[in-house]
Amino acid sequence: MSLFLPLENIILGVFGLLIGSFLNVVIYRVPREESIVSPRSHCPKCGQVLRAWELIPVISFLLQRGQCRTCKAPISWRYPAVEFLTGFLFYLTGEFGVSMAIHPVRLLLELVFVSVLIALSLIDLDTFCLPDVLTLPLWGLGILSALLIPGSPSGWDSVLSSLGAGGIFWMIAKVYPQGMGLGDVKLVAALGAFLGFPSIFLAVFSGSFLGALVGIFSILTGQKGFRQQIPFGPYLSFGGILALLWGGRIFDHYWLWMR
Repeated sequence: MSLFLPLENIILGVFGLLIGSFLNVVIYRVPREESIVSPRSHCPKCGQVLRAWELIPVISFLLQRGQCRTCKAPISWRYPAVEFLTGFLFYLTGEFGVSMAIHPVRLLLELVFVSVLIALSLIDLDTFCLPDVLTLPLWGLGILSALLIPGSPSGWDSVLSSLGAGGIFWMIAKVYPQGMGLGDVKLVAALGAFLGFPSIFLAVFSGSFLGALVGIFSILTGQKGFRQQIPFGPYLSFGGILALLWGGRIFDHYWLWMR
């Protein structure tokens, strides 16, 4: 059986590359309130509909040398970066799922979880907004998966972690609305639903810590002013993926160190 596990993970990684290509569509169109189904993928500069070979993740970018074949407009490096990142995280999620022997349906939902976090991160970087059309379904999927599918977190753990973490962030948003939006509150609630306790604590702590470091660095280097808004979604998403993949090992090492 072990001989086939790496192949399964590689297949998941390739599947992730394809999903990453779709996420690029989501990241571009959702903030503009455009359909993610139609029209077909096209160059945003000249409108030329892309052929099948131009949609091959990463490879098409290299073949076209990072530009549209028709109008020669540059294609952002972010497109292949999103595809590669999604494929890499799908591979890691598959490896984690197999090693932990989690339920196949729960593994599938965790891949959805990772995908939505990638999309939310890039949308927040672009627009300082976390759309309800992504955060609320993510929260619902987390609750339903915990209630209906065997594994961790359990149903009550998911509900209580979601309400607890989301409630704390809701109070922060009420007290300091300039630094915390309701989109962040909904994202934290979704993280709590998927991760449960204590993993939600790790997700919030690590995301907040990374966000604070980047914010301080941006202020010191003059990239941001002291009162300028900093998107928090990417850091929360980083914390969520960290907790999903390595939360159990981190807590095991922590308790051993505490003894």
